[in-house]
Amino acid sequence: MGILSSLKRSSILHLMLGITFFTSGLIINFFQCILYFGLRPFSKYFYRKINYYLCYSFYSELVCMAEWWSGSDIIFYIDKKDYEKYYGRENVYILMNHSYEIDWLIGWVACSRFGVLGNCKAYAKKSILYIPALGWAWKFAESIFLERNWNKDKNVIGKQIKELLDYPDPIWLLLYAEGTRVTPKKIEACQKFAKEKNLPILKYHLTPRTKGFICSIPNMRGKSIAIYNIQVAFKESDPVKPTMTNLLLGKKVEAHMYMKRIPLSEVPEDDDAAADWLHKLYQEKDYMMESFHKTGDFFATSGVAKPDTFILNRSYASLFNTIFWFVVVLVPMIYYLIKLFLSGSTLYFSIGVGILLIFYLLMDKTIQMSEISNSSSYGAADAKKIE
Repeated sequence: MGILSSLKRSSILHLMLGITFFTSGLIINFFQCILYFGLRPFSKYFYRKINYYLCYSFYSELVCMAEWWSGSDIIFYIDKKDYEKYYGRENVYILMNHSYEIDWLIGWVACSRFGVLGNCKAYAKKSILYIPALGWAWKFAESIFLERNWNKDKNVIGKQIKELLDYPDPIWLLLYAEGTRVTPKKIEACQKFAKEKNLPILKYHLTPRTKGFICSIPNMRGKSIAIYNIQVAFKESDPVKPTMTNLLLGKKVEAHMYMKRIPLSEVPEDDDAAADWLHKLYQEKDYMMESFHKTGDFFATSGVAKPDTFILNRSYASLFNTIFWFVVVLVPMIYYLIKLFLSGSTLYFSIGVGILLIFYLLMDKTIQMSEISNSSSYGAADAKKIE
């Protein structure tokens, strides 16, 4: 066990994982690009069917890191009847808190266990579109990229949701209604704004931005889709903090995930009433988070009824997929790097070092993007823009 722990802390092994992830991502991007321009114009159905497996293959490498490499797990709180009837079988619009560096990855792990990982989508900053491998995969997966310019974004949202609801298999679309990850500074700004506008004052969430939600819902009415209210939390007393760095080091974290299915018909059709509905939902989420932080339980003081508790089995598919890419990428990569280093040529040696440096910087940049200290200032810079 000591040897395994030492290996998980090895920077060389981390670099090998990074090389595998980004190289496999670029290979997958290549095939996605061919299919996007060569197949999609003639058959969106078959393009999306094939792209599901390409996306799954790429995303599941990070899922493998979370659930197999680090051994992390999720305790689910779900109504058993809803779980058996709906989960993994319908289109879903997700409203989830954005409180941790890895809440999105925990969401991917959940999607994997419900069998929808290849079709999980999200509203994302347009800047992510330009990140090699991951951003390009999201583009070909038809995620919704926003510029945070409402005049442009409202048209993008309507068009993309109609496209996504035309998928042959269930899709899960994630909206972080808070707009950015929670920090104390942003909470303070939002509390000030909420007080001025007579909105619920939240302690653990940012005031939700309602425009994207209100714009999205009308495009879903009449379609087969439900809202899932998801709350993710980690106990503050846990010795390992929920960060990408800790997962990469092979340290286990345990997430608690509450999931409640809400029929779309429960959202009022009037825009103002729909905005009030969202604010009330986040007030309930805040009560749950307060209860969790004080008692270690979502339900002890929140007034929310406790549903059934699940621990779903990990899938071996993510493990086998990652091993496959590890072999396919690293065997030829190590062979050619060794040839470069032993060539005796300063130029070839420099090329080898440059290749390793590029992969290291890509991995480091990806980890930095997940860190709370590097989250966007959206929500804190100008609280008056919250709507």
